[in-house]
Formats: sequence, structure tokens, C-alpha cells
Amino acid sequence: MSSEPIRVLIAEDEALIRLDLKEMLEEEGYRVVAEVGDGQQAVERAEELRPDLVILDIQMPVLDGLSAAERIASARIAPVIVLTAFSQRELVERARDAGAMAYLVKPFSKNDLVPAIEVARGRFAEMTALDGEVKDLGERLETRKVVERAKGRLMADQGMTEAEAFRWIQRTAMNQRTSMKALAESILAATTAGEGSA
Repeated sequence: MSSEPIRVLIAEDEALIRLDLKEMLEEEGYRVVAEVGDGQQAVERAEELRPDLVILDIQMPVLDGLSAAERIASARIAPVIVLTAFSQRELVERARDAGAMAYLVKPFSKNDLVPAIEVARGRFAEMTALDGEVKDLGERLETRKVVERAKGRLMADQGMTEAEAFRWIQRTAMNQRTSMKALAESILAATTAGEGSA
């Protein structure tokens, strides 16, 4: 595993918050490769620099953070964390639908930031792994749903974390030379034994 620092792009229109965020990230060993003040620049710089992570404020000029998140996430450039001063449920859902992998409510501390980054990068890696396995969009969504349910089953039955459950499914599917979807379906079928297998 390489010890290259994780490259981060920050998009935040408030200079002070941007500076704070940059400082927090650098103290934790991340490398800030770009800082921008609007969503349009965020998309352009993300496409150009291909960072490992993008942190976006929701309320920005030119192009808001949710629209920028949607473009960056749909192009599979990098995991996106959305920052906002509002913790309204509807915004959380819109951020998730836009493809944000994690969500931070301001003011936040370094203790909030690092776990959010880990969660975002873990989810993004899962999504990329699933996308690599399935090319068709409808099939991809179906696969994701089945794998999510199987992960939930493993977490409940085996006491695994979400990341452990995904890694177990990924590794076992590789070892058995089967797809993650087929393995996930057999996990779900095994626990509903009695109704016949899938």
C-alpha cells in the first residue's frame, strides 16, 4: 500500500472556513491540491486534477454544491463530502441522491472530519468495485441493493462492521469465482432457508 497523502479538493465560498478546513486536513496528513469558491470551479478542477476526495459546501455561487456533487459523483471522479450549516433532513436526502458519500454539519471539528473522510472513501471504493463488476445501469442498481441487504444480514448475524461485511463479500466472491451479486443472493437465500434457495 502506498503512503502517498490523500489528495483533497476543497470547494467553499467562505474563505475563513476554507482556510480552517485546509489547516485541519493538512494537520491530519492530507494534501489539499485545490481550493475553489464556487461549484462550477469545483467540477472543472475535479475533472482536471482527479483528486482522491472532494469536499463541497452546499451553498455556493455559480453552481451550488449539490449540483456540483452530482456531476463529480456521476463521473465517478472522487468521493464527495458535503458541508452545510443546515442539518435539515431534506438536504441530507438531496445530498445522498446527488451522490455525496458523507455529510458534515458546520461547525465541525477534526474529530468529525476524519471519520467522514474514511466513510466517504470506503463507500466510494465499494461503489467503484460494484460498477467494475456490472456495466448495465439497471443491473448495477439491482446489484447494489442486493449487496446492501446481504451486508446488513452479515452485520446483524456476524457482528461485522459495514466495511468488514463488504470486504468479506468482495473477497469471498473472488475466491469462489462468482459475482458479488450472486454471493449476496446466496447469503440472503441461506438465511431464509426453508423457502427454497434463490
